[in-house]
Amino acid sequence: MRYSVTLFVLLFSITTCFSQNKYEREHRILKKQFPPEALAFISQKLESVKRIRFYKEIDSTKTRFEAKFKKDRLHYNLVFSKPGTLKAAGITIKEIDIPSDSWDNVAGYLNRNFKKIRIKKIQQQYPVSPDTPPAKVLFDAFQNLLLPYLNYEVTFTGKKEMYHGEFEVLFDAQGNLIRIRKSLPANHDHVLY
Repeated sequence: MRYSVTLFVLLFSITTCFSQNKYEREHRILKKQFPPEALAFISQKLESVKRIRFYKEIDSTKTRFEAKFKKDRLHYNLVFSKPGTLKAAGITIKEIDIPSDSWDNVAGYLNRNFKKIRIKKIQQQYPVSPDTPPAKVLFDAFQNLLLPYLNYEVTFTGKKEMYHGEFEVLFDAQGNLIRIRKSLPANHDHVLY
């Protein structure tokens, strides 16, 4: 009996360690609260951008900073780590902008695993890696190139089993699943009644 209880506790702790729920909150911040290294990068690399806004995103494991802006009638975002190094660049796109084979894989996964899907946002992401330095990532994002290293992040509301809410799903360039996580609802702390 004692061994079965220990085994149950062990299995339960393992499954909770591998869960993919990372709850995050994003809120707007002032320019002076943004990391100085990231501000220097932005001032050097970004020209002719409109409506630049700064955000801080906190989740259960890390803090990220995000700069959102508009360039050539497209909505971009740059994601920075807490020290201020570029982690990824992204563009908000529509379904039609994704190659049909990739979108078929994405839509197939969503339709098999969720009910009542309503897509809120699709983003084409260019992650920084040792093979793709920040300058190349930024160039590729501004050229809106379809490259094998990019990812698609789909934010939507839907129902899975008994949970109905908002999800973020990350796919690779071919439409294969990388990660899925539940999202928290928008933060409306600034609203006064």
